[in-house]
Amino acid sequence: MAPDYLPAPCHQELGAAFHDVVEPAPFPEHRLRFRNQPWAQRIGLGPLTDDEWCRHFAGFDPLPDNLRQPLALRYHGHQFRTYNPELGDGRGFLFAQLQDPVDGRLLDLGTKGSGRTPWSRGADGRLTLKGGVREVLAKEMLEALGCYTSKSLSLIETGEPLMRHDEPSPTRSSVLVRLSHSHIRIGTFQRLELLGEHDALRRLVDYSIEHYWPEAGRDEDPVAGLLSCVVRATAEMTAEWWVAGFVHGVLNTDNVVITGESFDYGPWRFLPHMDPGFTAAYFDHMGLYAFARQPGAMIWNLEQLARSLAPLSSAVTLQRRVSAFEDVFDRAVVVRTFARLGLHPPEGSEEARSLAGRFFDAMHRTQVPFQRPFFDLVGGAREVRMAASPERSVYRGEAWRPVIEALQGCEPLPAADTLAAHPYWQRDAPCGMVIREVEALWDAIAQRDDWSLFHRTIDGIRSMAEAYRSLGFTPDAMRNREERCGNER
Repeated sequence: MAPDYLPAPCHQELGAAFHDVVEPAPFPEHRLRFRNQPWAQRIGLGPLTDDEWCRHFAGFDPLPDNLRQPLALRYHGHQFRTYNPELGDGRGFLFAQLQDPVDGRLLDLGTKGSGRTPWSRGADGRLTLKGGVREVLAKEMLEALGCYTSKSLSLIETGEPLMRHDEPSPTRSSVLVRLSHSHIRIGTFQRLELLGEHDALRRLVDYSIEHYWPEAGRDEDPVAGLLSCVVRATAEMTAEWWVAGFVHGVLNTDNVVITGESFDYGPWRFLPHMDPGFTAAYFDHMGLYAFARQPGAMIWNLEQLARSLAPLSSAVTLQRRVSAFEDVFDRAVVVRTFARLGLHPPEGSEEARSLAGRFFDAMHRTQVPFQRPFFDLVGGAREVRMAASPERSVYRGEAWRPVIEALQGCEPLPAADTLAAHPYWQRDAPCGMVIREVEALWDAIAQRDDWSLFHRTIDGIRSMAEAYRSLGFTPDAMRNREERCGNER
């Protein structure tokens, strides 16, 4: 391992009641399909050969000085507002924990598709290769668009034919390793509250403050302080989805972690155009988690966290902390909208909020491709860029004209003057990830085992990420951790 490899196994501090020791599945093949080398370098795993990589992330040989056995975590959760006490890591486990050498934060390496656990509920504990590919794409795209997300560290094809009702079968199998700052979910707290295990609940709160939100310990009520930190981070994440045009699809309480990062991707979608009612999951018949209902869904989830914490604090205080969500979300949408456009917002919060609202209203009224205006109007709606767009006639219409005039009056960010220096902004079209593009990419893999389009797509997304970094539009830049826990009352 490189010197930057900093093992930090600490989940066992919580005790055996929080997890089950499990064995990984033996896989007949280990075919490396994706290796996130930038993040591997960052956490000291970059020097591993591909064979060593597969031994750790498909054979699950323990990493040095780390967890000696995988841990399937226990939790409950609401699934489409129905409480389920039979949940837990059913096809994944916590494999290792590291300290990030860049910012010092705790990192988890967790799996998906690594085999059965006591919480598999009769399922096979496996992951389709298509599901793994989709998760890699979602995370790469979200990170490039300034969203704070878990990362896909590794995807390895495992050689098992899987039977699935929702895609042609038998289909190919894989095991995914993801990197995130936590696997502590809202549902982790719900389980302890339901079981009446208040001592364990207090232990979980203390662990969460120590390892994830130390600023909460400075609050006059540390339990409420922890909730405030989770509320603020979750509101910022939901605002990031709005500006990225992302629909998670399954915002159950077991899919929401307390560090405010996108996590546990299933039937996700990116909007083809602004559509408040757009849903990602074919089984979301009522549109519970539709695009524009995601903020309300997150508020509901946070209210469940507040109820779970009530035995340790005041229910009135906790509910007041949850009420901060809407203000944080609104402000975050405005800040991120202008930052993605490479502009300073207008002076005055109401004027900035109004212009951001009119921007999305124009997108809705004209049904332009969602990613297109952020590409065409970056740097202040410059005429030469708009003239090259296939939407140029739309921009001259009544829906866009006053919005564009207002954007042209905004001060560009200093980096916006260097746009011409990055090749991404010279493309004919922005990167996209709508469903037809995902399916075309998968068809090449499924029919011809052709991964070239997959790799070109990843390269294109990372080029977009570099272009946005030149504007200062990154998850780290957009989230100031010193201000994240505002404790609004």
